[in-house]
Amino acid sequence: MNMMCWTRAAVVLSCGLLAAPAYAITVQQVHSPGGLDAYLVEDHTTPVVAISFGFAGGSALDPVDQLGLSDLVASLLDEGAGDLDSFTFQSELEDLAISIRYNVDPDMTRGRLTTTSANIARGIELTRLTLTAPRFDEEPVERIRRQILVSLANRMEQPGYIASRALFESLYGDHPYGRSSDGTPESIASIDREDMLNWVKSRFGRDRLIIGAAGDITPEALGRAVDQIFGELPETTGLNPQLPEANIPTEGRTVHVEKNLPQTVIYMGQKGIKREDPDWYTATVVDYVLGGGSFASRLMDEVREKRGLAYSVSTGLAPYDAGAIITAAVGTRAEQAGESLKIIRDEWKKMADSGPTAEEVADAKQYLTGAWPLRFTSTGSIADILLAVQRDKLGLDYLDKRNSLVEAVTVQDTRRVAHELYDPEALTVVIVGPENVDAAPVKP
Repeated sequence: MNMMCWTRAAVVLSCGLLAAPAYAITVQQVHSPGGLDAYLVEDHTTPVVAISFGFAGGSALDPVDQLGLSDLVASLLDEGAGDLDSFTFQSELEDLAISIRYNVDPDMTRGRLTTTSANIARGIELTRLTLTAPRFDEEPVERIRRQILVSLANRMEQPGYIASRALFESLYGDHPYGRSSDGTPESIASIDREDMLNWVKSRFGRDRLIIGAAGDITPEALGRAVDQIFGELPETTGLNPQLPEANIPTEGRTVHVEKNLPQTVIYMGQKGIKREDPDWYTATVVDYVLGGGSFASRLMDEVREKRGLAYSVSTGLAPYDAGAIITAAVGTRAEQAGESLKIIRDEWKKMADSGPTAEEVADAKQYLTGAWPLRFTSTGSIADILLAVQRDKLGLDYLDKRNSLVEAVTVQDTRRVAHELYDPEALTVVIVGPENVDAAPVKP
């Protein structure tokens, strides 16, 4: 499923580094005078501040006849607000090195303010305006609409996008996750200004708000800032962001989308594991071994290194709130697609039958714990992590204890979870290419 990219940003701000290493990071919980809560990592070594925020409820809530509405609005929130038209608003952002960005995934709407300490007051005010008084003037609306339509037309010809869409439709059916968050040319064209204003009124409620902040700001100043940004929002909009649980099929099937291409793209998936599951960290280790570990994974070794069948092959855990899945993807020459698919199926079964080896588990844990500090390389990334920590209800001490949770995974755990989770018979396979290769014989 395509995820909307962040809107325009001051690139220089995305590289503001926090001096403290990850293990020394202290997370504080801030209670604002107005009753809002936020997580904060305070750091005054660089004059950069990032405030990330999110509202439960994302693109999966878009009406069937207005698919793409969330993405369109997210792209327009910084295109003029209050008394500032698009040109004036964007010019002020650029002149003051202020970045205000929004994006939407199926389950959540997110925003982030990043700026220097000197300009934080103005950044706070401009962010408030994007939430409370977006303009949706005709010129920027039609400009962004055209950009989205052109981008959508291009993606609809890309094999990977076609395969992704077909996989989600096959796994989720009529569930909202099965719909395209990008919309269709018809749905995008039908959205008007009133639709966008109604979206803002329904989506931005304080009862569904979480906030994470990092950088050169004190708890007291952050408390005042969040009240200024979010204090005017309604306590609730009455929106229920909870989706019905998806009924993901347990019997596999093959979908062939015929395309006259020299390469074949194969996407596959089955029911997965949710983020709150106690076995999440074990599943993460298993996924790393199978296909999530890039060149360290079994699939990369078997498909690329040993046989040269593909440039890349990967797996991943997608823990959507109402229906988690495990996915895999490979692109290869059309005449080698059958062999690539058979190898992936075989490795899927081997993982289910035997699980990882002790050496594979040790290597996976070493990488997953060793790479953890790399997540904390910028002020903005830390603010985003604090947002995720709250979203998943992981607690104030999560940054400190996360690696110990990975280290606690045992070989026995991984074999049990692999057996319970991976089911080659449940794999839905989407093949985009010149022929259906699912039953093709494997070349000697």
